[in-house]
Amino acid sequence: MRNPSTHVLYVDDDTGLCRLVQKGLSRLGCTVETATSGEDALARLEKGGIDVVGLDQNMPGLDGLGTLKRISALPEPPPVIFVTAEQDSRIAVTALKTGAFDYVIKDIQGEFLPLLAAALQTALDASRLRRAKEAAEAEVREARDRFEALAAERALLMREVNHRVGNSLQLIASMLKLQASNAESPDVRTAMSTATARVLAVAQVHKRLYTSDDVQAVALDQYLTGLVEDLRRSSTDGAMSQLTLTADTVAIDPDRAVAIGVVVSELVLNAVKYAYPDGRGPIRVKLSSHGQRVNLSVEDDGVGRTKGAPPQSTGLGQRIVTAMAQKLEAELSTDDAPKGTCVRLTFDREGPPAA
Repeated sequence: MRNPSTHVLYVDDDTGLCRLVQKGLSRLGCTVETATSGEDALARLEKGGIDVVGLDQNMPGLDGLGTLKRISALPEPPPVIFVTAEQDSRIAVTALKTGAFDYVIKDIQGEFLPLLAAALQTALDASRLRRAKEAAEAEVREARDRFEALAAERALLMREVNHRVGNSLQLIASMLKLQASNAESPDVRTAMSTATARVLAVAQVHKRLYTSDDVQAVALDQYLTGLVEDLRRSSTDGAMSQLTLTADTVAIDPDRAVAIGVVVSELVLNAVKYAYPDGRGPIRVKLSSHGQRVNLSVEDDGVGRTKGAPPQSTGLGQRIVTAMAQKLEAELSTDDAPKGTCVRLTFDREGPPAA
């Protein structure tokens, strides 16, 4: 205990023994104060600055156990070594249950001093370790709370950004639709409708993100449901009135959701343009999950393609679908039947790790 900053309070109604303990522990380098009653000890502890306490049992008035009970009730009590001349172990056990760190059997000759010094040092070390652990745990909790607060703030800001971006994209889509309805040229109307569908594919992702508690993932089935509804509404002549969706529950990151939405929009628009030259017909979008693999298909019952003939959609839409498939690292295939066409996209639920 060779540390002058260590303050010991020894409590005993025997003033001679108090001086003996004070002298013996002072030689070990610590500062020792004494009290001759439980009341005096409690009054001294209220002032603070005591690191460890040696407490005698047999004292007039408030005895050691009564004093120990009141010390243990303090907000930050110092560790207490219970000192007793009684050989009855029941008193020591009671003291330990009341809150004492350890106990020492004393004698009037002072031969217990080395044991007392060792017990005080052990209690002091344990107290410092406990306080260091509590301080570290408090720091960890504080850091975790700060992190959670920052994460919540970030999520809130992300939802707000997605809300504003989604609204802006919806506004752009509405203006494109208005422009399409006022255009006299069929080619212009078609181009405007196509542009509207592409904008809506992106807008739906932002809508899903700002209405979700998780800004890191999009429920693909819900996203496609909203996208299909938007495509139906964006059709100026009802050509998509028979557009349907069947989807399993799949969660995916927002970037991949955008790519999938763009693919669906392009394939649906392609089916509208080429599958039914004489009018509208059914277009089916299907999403199924098989473990980590996801299958997406867009199929129709239209005229199909002539065997060996090049695809009718060889322009921008086809290039967009191919680019999105490459981004998803997906397998893209087309099945031609006697009636209709089915385009399939197979990809992993999770994309490759970022470089």
